[in-house]
This record gives sequence, structure tokens and C-alpha cells, in this order.
Amino acid sequence: MGSLALALDASVVIGLLDAADAHHTRAVAELKRAGSSDRLLLAASAYAEALVKPLRDGYGELVDRFVERSLVEVVPIDRATAKAAASLRARHRVLRLGDALVLASARAHAAELLTFDDRLRRISREVR
Repeated sequence: MGSLALALDASVVIGLLDAADAHHTRAVAELKRAGSSDRLLLAASAYAEALVKPLRDGYGELVDRFVERSLVEVVPIDRATAKAAASLRARHRVLRLGDALVLASARAHAAELLTFDDRLRRISREVR
């Protein structure tokens, strides 16, 4: 990919950190392909989503270690991003709010979105 901003959806982080996840192999390959020169972003909403199961199962620190070691920038959801997400959700009724926040964050940072959610990927291509 080379020297760009890459916004990670929670599906990518979840897949990466859970070897039993259906997307694990793909997540590992995608992040290897991204390379160290890419800026990795994670919307605060996706960070929260990626933490749910690990916190429930007692290994929440794994998510934070990934964020810190991979220099992933957790980006806050500000007013403009929240409004953009609401607008996306208003136009795309099938889009869940969490996904709209991830997509709006990616757009706000001019980042390519990396997701394993087919619906989110399709909508992200429509709104470019």
C-alpha cells in the first residue's frame, strides 16, 4: 500500500487478535501488506467495539498492546465526525451507527478503510 492513512474497522482488529476468528489469516496478511510506513487509525468507536469480547473474557490488555506496539492512532469522534456519521446513516438505512462512525472517521482523515464487513465496504465505495 505504501505511505497512506489506513483506517481499521473493529472487524480487522478483532480478526487480528483472535486466532480462532474467521478473518484472522486475512487480517494478518492485510496488516503485513500495509507496512510500517502506513499511518494506522482506529476510530474511538471501533476501539471500544474491539475491546468488548477481550474485556469480557479477561484479556483486554491485548487490544491495548496491539494499539501501542503498532502505533495505532485512536482518533476521537468530534462533532463534525459525529454529524458526518449521522448523515451517512440517514442516507444508508442499513448502515449501523458504529459503522457510520468508522466510515466518517476514515473520510475525515482521508484514510483508506480496511474492513471485513461487506456491507460497510460497499457503502464506503459508494460515498467516495
